[in-house]
Amino acid sequence: MDRDPSLNVLGDTLQSCSHDPVTGYFRNGCCDTGPSDRGSHTVCAIMTAEFLALSKYLGNDLSTPRPDYGFAGLKPGDQWCLCAARFLQAHDEGAAPKVRLASTHQRALDIVPMEVLVKNALDAN
Repeated sequence: MDRDPSLNVLGDTLQSCSHDPVTGYFRNGCCDTGPSDRGSHTVCAIMTAEFLALSKYLGNDLSTPRPDYGFAGLKPGDQWCLCAARFLQAHDEGAAPKVRLASTHQRALDIVPMEVLVKNALDAN
């Protein structure tokens, strides 16, 4: 069964977020989502030291390697599919990372207002 291509927040075909490190709920490099993705890992973000520290403080340590899960840990500059609610929380705390709109799934809009995404976007032309 063919499935329609996923769309980004701009209404275009969803672009890849990162293959190094490989990201996405489905570990396919895209911030694609589906019914099993309860965290809505839909926001393609560029990691910053400030965001990684906030995430660790809030209980989701993305910077420490976890070889048992094949996870090398993230560093500033890495692109990663974030949970939409965590991105919005970081925005509210003044620590939101930059995002790539072309690589952010349209389902992020269920949680994050478009104005917030645009405010933090690298590709907001």
